[in-house]
Amino acid sequence: MKRIISTPNAPAAIGPYSQAVEANGTLYVSGQIPIDPTTGKLVDGDVMAQAQQVFLNIKAILDEAGYSFADVVKSTVYLADMVYFADVNAVYREHYQTECPARAAFAVKGLPLGSLVEIETIAVK
Repeated sequence: MKRIISTPNAPAAIGPYSQAVEANGTLYVSGQIPIDPTTGKLVDGDVMAQAQQVFLNIKAILDEAGYSFADVVKSTVYLADMVYFADVNAVYREHYQTECPARAAFAVKGLPLGSLVEIETIAVK
């Protein structure tokens, strides 16, 4: 059975997709960019500030679905440039200190709205 997850505490989808979908005890969180859900705009600041907002958005979606960062088994990190890897990794480490999820990180040609980082997440109960 499929359940669509939506919360006003994370940015609304900017296209034809859901914030997250839960199926058979697995939560698939769409890629989150650093949009402040209260303003609908990218947060000001460097890549670390953007990564912090991305994690706030992911947390809001996990919370809405009844999951936590401890349930995350896989993350994919998309960066506007690999030069940001260490800074995003430092923010990432704040949320995953033990039993870290599997992860991949890529530099991509461009991210939505000119953001510097996007992270998608899979969590399992």
